[in-house]
Parts: sequence; C-alpha cells; structure tokens
Amino acid sequence: CTVRSPDHFFASVTTLHSSKTHTLRTNSDMSSHYNKCLAVAALAVASSTCRHDAFAFAFAPRSINNPQFGSTMSRFSSSSSLRASALEELSKLTTLSIDSGDFDIIESFAKTNLITDATTNPLFVSQAGSNGDKRYEAMVEEAVSYAKIESCNLEGCDNVEDTIDLAIDRLSVNLGVEISKLVPGKVSTEVDIRLSYDTEKSVERARRIIAMYEKLGVDRKRVLIKLAGTWEGIQAAAILEKEGIECNITLVFSFLQAAAAAQAGAYLISPFPGRILDWHKVKSGRDSYSPGADPGVVAVKRMYAYFRKYGYKTICMPASWRPSRGFDVEGAEVDEILALAGVDEMTIPPNLLEKLASMDASVVNKNCDAEADAAVCTDPDFRLTKESFESYWNTDGCGKDKLEEGINAFTAETEKLTQIIIGKF
Repeated sequence: CTVRSPDHFFASVTTLHSSKTHTLRTNSDMSSHYNKCLAVAALAVASSTCRHDAFAFAFAPRSINNPQFGSTMSRFSSSSSLRASALEELSKLTTLSIDSGDFDIIESFAKTNLITDATTNPLFVSQAGSNGDKRYEAMVEEAVSYAKIESCNLEGCDNVEDTIDLAIDRLSVNLGVEISKLVPGKVSTEVDIRLSYDTEKSVERARRIIAMYEKLGVDRKRVLIKLAGTWEGIQAAAILEKEGIECNITLVFSFLQAAAAAQAGAYLISPFPGRILDWHKVKSGRDSYSPGADPGVVAVKRMYAYFRKYGYKTICMPASWRPSRGFDVEGAEVDEILALAGVDEMTIPPNLLEKLASMDASVVNKNCDAEADAAVCTDPDFRLTKESFESYWNTDGCGKDKLEEGINAFTAETEKLTQIIIGKF
C-alpha cells in the first residue's frame, strides 16, 4: 500500500488485517491507551508491507498521541484525500529550504519532514527587531545587552558604531540559533550587506558570527554565511571556506557570478530567477513567458549545468520566485519552481510552499538532471581574475542592475534595524 496520510495509514492497515475481530477504529468508545496500543501494532505490521512517504511519517506520530485517530491533520495534507501533493513530490527531487524568519511558520513546515533548511536575510532580522512578539523582543534585548557588555564599560562605548554592529550580528545569530532548533539542516545568516564591497571586513564579521554560534552550541557545519555576489564577497567566501566556514553567495543574477563563486569554492549560491525575469520583462516589454523559456529559469539551468559539467561541488539553490506566465494565471506563482524541479536545493517562502502543498503531485517533473544538463553545457571553464570579472561585468546589464538594486534594498532594511537597535540603547 502507499500511505498518504495518517487516516490512509490506519485505513490501509484495517484493510490488510480486517479479521472479524481486529479492526482499527477511531470511535470515542475506545480508550486512549487501547488506541495507542493498536497504533503501535499497526506501525509494526505496516512497516513490512507499506511504502511510507514523508507525510505519513510526519503526521502519524501526532495522531498516535491523539485518542481520536485521524482527527489531527495538518493544513498541508488532506485527511480525506489519498493523493500526494506537489510539495511532497518536489521534496523527493530537490532539497527544500524555507525562506522565513517566523518561528511558528518554520516549525509547521519542519514538522512535515519535507523542509530541512532555512534561510534568513536582513529583512527578516529587521522584522524580528520590530514585530512586537515577546520572543523576538527578548532576542533584541539580549543582543543589546551582549553588545554593551562586550564593547562598552562604565564610562561608555569606545566606538558606538562598532557596538551597534555587534548588536546587529548578535541579533542575527539569536534568530539563527532559534531556527536551528526547528530545522534539522543548515541555517543561512547574512553578513552586514553594507560590507559587500569589503573583503577583509566581511571575513572579520563572518568569523565573529560563527564564533557566537559556536559559543551558543551551534556547530559551524550547520551555518551558512551569506555574502553578496560581488567580486569582494566571493573572495571573502574563498577565504572562509578554507577555514571550514561554509558560504552562501546570494544576490546572484548572472552566470559570471555563479562561475566566480564555484571557482572560489563557495558551498552554495542563491540565484534569483524571479528578479532576473523582472529585468527581462522590463527590457523586452513582454508580460509573460512559458516556464521553460523564462529567462530566470534559463539562467539558473545554465549555472547548474556548468557546475555539474566541470565537477564543481557548489550547490545551486535558487530563491525569489515570480509567475512566468503572469500574475493572472492560476498556479503560475510556482511556474519557476516547477520548471527547476530537480535542481540541488531551493529556498521557498511559506505562501508558495502552501500553494505546492495544495497541488497534485502530477504537476512535478524532473526538469533539472545533473547528467543531462551537463551534457548540453557549452560554456568553457574559463578561470576568472578580478580584471576579467570586472571586464565581463561591465557588459552584464541584468547582473549589474539587479545586484545594485538588491544591495540597496537590503541596506535600507539594515538601516531600519540600526535605528531600532539605537532606540534600545
């Protein structure tokens, strides 16, 4: 049998073992203890006869703890339907990360066992500093207190800007530590975006962030340091990777950035297909593309193919999604996600994860394949230097425009957070 939900799980076992006296029931006349005993027995029997999918494992334990079997179901899976969801099917092809700083939402998706990692950015950290939730407020207060203790004395702070920066780093770490308790995999934490063109300071801040994580009990192997895809940010990653600090090169909009990151040994890149599409829509005057011809999708597949053809270990994890076919087409919001199914990893915001959970698995096909994509890659493995990178970069309209735009947007969020921190002092 194929298990699709707790209800289906118990129904399947009932069908397999429906003797005249042994049937699984959910009626209230059965005691909680008897229910649990039957559930454990059912698990033992089914383990040798059923192929369990992720949703079954995710939700069956919760139902076992409930006297009324089948009454507890996630909003991401229908207890009355036997079909698999697109989210479940996608998770079989691609490692999934959640793009959120909301603890409750992260926990909900993590419990499905379909999401392993989480990414944060300056916007999420800024929101954490201002949303009023007591859990986040406590993190802000701790960050400010920590910064004062570490960099100030009774006479004041020697360098107020450094103290504020330390508080921001500490808040980012506090957020990441809590998220690391919710997901089993890696958490991405971004170095101050205002240092995107300063390799030395980016390295210093990254080391400090990792040191704080480790003092709080989170191993560095569970943390990805996010650095913007500037030449300087990529060179910072090259230094950090040699120290065992894994990096996520973000704000990637061009093949040039991807190639430079791979050559630098970056653990992972985050290309933004949606923002690439935005740029091409403006330049072309088009409102829509078929998903396979979406410029953002094409760009990411090119990066992925290059990595696989030349044996680079850098993971390709696209983020930031747009509807290829336009905003007025039902289901188009996940066009790019489905078009890139099979890529190494994806980070997806909660609203799109929910959309995928509501769709049938049949919409998911493996559109990225390491061997097949490597075979059609025509890009040479040219070695980039600072001079050659800058020369090519000056001709890369999309890359230049969107990288600058992204850095400016995240800088604005960091400035907002700075004012919040100053207010706490």
